[in-house]
Amino acid sequence: MLSLTFLGTAAARPTVERAVSSITITREGETLMFDCGEGTQRQMMRHGVGFSLSEIFFTHFHADHYLGVIGLIRTLGLQGRTEPMVFYGPRGANRVLQAAINLGVERPTFPIEIEELKPGDRLGREEYAIEVIAVEHGGGAVGYALREHERLGRFNPEMAAELGVPEGPLWGKLHQGESVELPDGSTVGPADLVGPSRPGRVVVLSGDTRPCESVVAAAEGADLLVHDATFGEEEKDRARETAHSTATEAAQVALAAKVGRLVLTHFSARYSASAKILVDEARGVFGDVVAAKDGMEIEIPFADES
Repeated sequence: MLSLTFLGTAAARPTVERAVSSITITREGETLMFDCGEGTQRQMMRHGVGFSLSEIFFTHFHADHYLGVIGLIRTLGLQGRTEPMVFYGPRGANRVLQAAINLGVERPTFPIEIEELKPGDRLGREEYAIEVIAVEHGGGAVGYALREHERLGRFNPEMAAELGVPEGPLWGKLHQGESVELPDGSTVGPADLVGPSRPGRVVVLSGDTRPCESVVAAAEGADLLVHDATFGEEEKDRARETAHSTATEAAQVALAAKVGRLVLTHFSARYSASAKILVDEARGVFGDVVAAKDGMEIEIPFADES
């Protein structure tokens, strides 16, 4: 399973309806956090996100994207955590996050490693990678893409039976691309039983940004794009001045990248109670769009299974 949970969807400051920025991605039981604004630990409890995560990725160090890590560290310590954590972020991560760690009276009860990243960096994992994206927001801000590796092609059990391949380890070897020898001495290769490889899923998080080509390139063909939509069209000059995007601009990025689905987030307080106007503006450009709200969970199926 691959799913996103939106813990905070407001811009700059919390409102009655929305906390400030934080998103978690859960993949096959592993949870990754992206940004940790003020109050994130309470949002985790409120919306059923466990505290077992071990990595937090920061897009930049405006207060509404990282201040919550101070309380989260404290809570994890009170819970007796001893497992290490890794904090990732752009230029300035060591200075800002070390200051946050040192702010508490007590030292953390668990080791914390801080790793600075830059656009173009890629963190390879067994079944996916996290890629760092250049964005236009100043201060070294970045976005992130979670890109799963290609999956094995579909195995044809009916054909395997017809060819006399006994069910069991030989099926597994064939699925992994190995030829196998049957009891009668004949050989069967994977080309006879395994279809073409299938793409993995791709999720792109823009963080705070102006619409830009680097996000379009990173999001090309993505299953899901989560994009800054701080303002509506009536505030497009304000969006430009503050290095944010309007909902229409976010939709233009989604259209150019040919993504499967667009989620708008990081809303100015004026849209806190209802982001319908932003969704309507975006849908004038791109069809499959929703506005994030706190506690919303989105599951992302494989394209060939949806």
